[in-house]
Amino acid sequence: MNRAEREAAVRRVMTDRPVPVPPELYPEAVRRGERLLRRRRLVRRVMWLLVCVAILVFGVWAAYAHPWVEPPSQTTPPVNGW
Repeated sequence: MNRAEREAAVRRVMTDRPVPVPPELYPEAVRRGERLLRRRRLVRRVMWLLVCVAILVFGVWAAYAHPWVEPPSQTTPPVNGW
């Protein structure tokens, strides 16, 4: 199927009258949509909780380990008596 045939097929589908949807399908679609929204909301809340916990753990680690401080040099012995 070349490009012109695909475009013609898409135009045909778009100009055709839509197929009527059975009325008993609506409640099932609403139920599934609500379940999907609840699941997304739960996942979003869990992700935010994990981000907050990660920030808290990083802050505690940084306060304890002081990663911005250069460690003391171990290559030169300390000089005493000068």
